[in-house]
Amino acid sequence: MNTSGSHDLRNIVTEAADEAVNLGYRVADRLHTWREARAQENGKEPVVVPSVGYGAPGWVRVIGRALYKTDMFEEFFNTLEGENPKSEPIRGWRSFTSIAISHARVTVRIENHEFTVQADRGGVVDERIEVDLEPGIHEVYMQVPGSKPAKTTVYIVPPEQKIGVISDVDDTVMVTALPRPMLAAWNSFVLNEHARTPTPGMAVLMDRIHRAHPQAPFMYLSTGAWNVTPTLRRFLSRNAYPKGTFLLTDWGPTPDRWFRSGSQHKVESLKRLAAEFPDMKWILIGDDGQRDPDIYNGFAVRYPQNVAAILIRNLTLGESVLASGRVWGDKRAQQITTGDLWMEANDGATLLARLKEVGLL
Repeated sequence: MNTSGSHDLRNIVTEAADEAVNLGYRVADRLHTWREARAQENGKEPVVVPSVGYGAPGWVRVIGRALYKTDMFEEFFNTLEGENPKSEPIRGWRSFTSIAISHARVTVRIENHEFTVQADRGGVVDERIEVDLEPGIHEVYMQVPGSKPAKTTVYIVPPEQKIGVISDVDDTVMVTALPRPMLAAWNSFVLNEHARTPTPGMAVLMDRIHRAHPQAPFMYLSTGAWNVTPTLRRFLSRNAYPKGTFLLTDWGPTPDRWFRSGSQHKVESLKRLAAEFPDMKWILIGDDGQRDPDIYNGFAVRYPQNVAAILIRNLTLGESVLASGRVWGDKRAQQITTGDLWMEANDGATLLARLKEVGLL
């Protein structure tokens, strides 16, 4: 067998793939540079879209995104500023028309403290700041040169709080039927937030957890893009989900990949939370349509001291087919781990009953 010939062929294919990926990244990068320059030439107003942050005594994590307020984004941003759940529905594609301010210098004010941080290439601010604040909710103001201050909050988790919640979004709190490409595009770009469907019983489940543990931090961990933060926040508010922090990711190609790894984003986020809150036990909530069972199980194996429960929502037959192309639901959860930590059900009401059985409610 000519192994040398096959090895050379693999090298050629790999080089071609690398060039294609790098080309995709370069094209996206140049397009962004051109759009940003045009926004500056046209005098577009800079704004900051802030997200809820979190922290502990001694530090906070602030999250937001610096953008130019384009005409197409005007209605979307005005609706965001109003924060009125009953306002007119906004199509998801509007959130992707924004133009990020690359490497923006962002001023962050927390009470009488002021800091300057730098956004990344996509305008995202995700910074840990060393500051000692009392446990509870604190107002945060973020702005870039030429913008108005944008207000958000950070929640400083009390040291005695030992239960927290980490929840997936797609097919866990809302039915999205990801990752089928056409359906994913429809849900992300076309469907307005009023038409998105909440999953049965999950809002009640989360509310009951919040009532039982009122000081628990809530983290919404998703492979969704930072662009959808305002829409996601409005959806959760409208459907009575507890307020929390969104841990999202960038959208588009990277220097070495066509698409960013959603699984890697979730694994790294969980690892970070375990390091930030070493004494916290998390209630992990997800679904069996994608990789949540594998990711949560891996976290439980590596950090057993940081897991209070793993709740997996079993997708219906139709949802399972749409989400992953499988005819039957994914049974990996039953095969991966057993014990009182692992709970599965088709709806939030049943999962709620299971939490009562183990004394978490």
